[in-house]
Amino acid sequence: MERPKAVTMKGNPLTLVGAELKVGDKAPEFMLMGTDLKPVSSNESKGKPRLISVVTSLDTGICNTQTCTFNEKFADAFKNSVHYTISADLPFAQARFAKEHKINNIQFLSDHRDMSFGQAYGVQVKELRLLARSIWVVDKNDKITYREVLPEIAAEPNYEKALEALKKAGG
Repeated sequence: MERPKAVTMKGNPLTLVGAELKVGDKAPEFMLMGTDLKPVSSNESKGKPRLISVVTSLDTGICNTQTCTFNEKFADAFKNSVHYTISADLPFAQARFAKEHKINNIQFLSDHRDMSFGQAYGVQVKELRLLARSIWVVDKNDKITYREVLPEIAAEPNYEKALEALKKAGG
């Protein structure tokens, strides 16, 4: 399923691939690659609230800010939940970024191989083979309780609303 003009990047319309998920939907399971090149399944965090921060590329300013902001805010306040940052970056680039920025409260996952997360969550950008900036909160019962798919990829998400939703989900 394709959704033309679903998002923009610096004003240019882009197509998203996959169904548009809504709050209340069951979160699709995923299997992605960790920075150690080993597969990581969403089932590994089953029963815990999850914050899923999706970025286009860690080597861009806004994605850098988004990831560092969530790492900082996630530090002590959300010990009962899991935080994933997902991008189509190679696992090597994600590991480098984590080391350079001293990121230790986030698990990085790569969707570079087959874009299965992007398609399942409806955030694969067809024209760029990247992921659209989005935030997802999934509760311990695998229900989506918050979603923010940024209409403009070059904009920052609402950090406070996402963290409030995570708190409500039991994080």
